[in-house]
Amino acid sequence: MLGLGALFDRRPRDLSGGEQSRVAIGRALLASPRLLLMDEPLASLDDARKREILPYIERLRDETGVPIVYVSHSVAEVVRLATSVVVLSAGRVAAVGPTAAVIGALDPAAATGPADQGTVIEGVVAGHDDRFGLASLATPLGAIVLPGIAAPQGSRVRFHIPARDVTLATERPHGLSALNILDGEVTALRPADAVSDDVTVRCGEGEILARLTRRSVAALQLAPGTRVHAIVKAVALDRGAAGP
Repeated sequence: MLGLGALFDRRPRDLSGGEQSRVAIGRALLASPRLLLMDEPLASLDDARKREILPYIERLRDETGVPIVYVSHSVAEVVRLATSVVVLSAGRVAAVGPTAAVIGALDPAAATGPADQGTVIEGVVAGHDDRFGLASLATPLGAIVLPGIAAPQGSRVRFHIPARDVTLATERPHGLSALNILDGEVTALRPADAVSDDVTVRCGEGEILARLTRRSVAALQLAPGTRVHAIVKAVALDRGAAGP
C-alpha cells in the first residue's frame, strides 16, 4: 500500500523526506494501531515531497479502516484528507463539523489565518483532457477545470478555491488566459482587513468567495445584487488542494 518494496535495499540515510515519511507510516501500521495520530506529518517536506506522500495518506485513510487524527495548519491538506474538522483557537474548540461546512465558514481571525479564506467545493469528474493534463468537474458553481486530477470519470473530488485567487468582472472578459469564468451575482460583502473586502458571489447552485481591495470594490460599484463574472485560473487549483 505504501510502495515500500523498492526501498528494502536502501539505508535510512539514503531515503528522501517523502520516503522517510512513508516508512514511518509503515512502522506505525506494524503495531496494529486502533488509532493513528499524525501531527503535522508533512511540515518538514517541500511541495514536491508533499505531492508524493499525500496519495499514500489517502490510501491509508481509505483502505486500513484505522481512524486518523490529523493535525495541520494547511487548509489544502485538510480539504484533501479530512472527513470531519475541529478548529482549535487559543486552546479552545472554535468550530467542528463536516470539512466543507467548517472550512467554508472560517473567519479571517481563525487559527489558519486570513490567507486561507476561500471556498470548499465538491464536484464530480466529468472528463479528462489528456493532451493538456486537465480535468473537467461538474460542481454546484458550474463546470470547473483543474489540472492534475487522475481520478476516473464519475469520481467525487473536493477542492479549495482561495479567495485571493478569485477575480471579479462586471463584463464578461474576452481574450483571457483563465479557464474558469463563472456567471454570478453578489450576495454579500464584509471587511476582510484594513484594505480588503470579502465578496460572496452566488454562481449556479453554490457560492464562491473573492477577496478584493476596497478600491476595486468601489471602482466596480459592487453591492448585493450586482451581476458579475468570477474568474479563477486553473493553475490556482493544483492537485495539492484537491482530494476525494
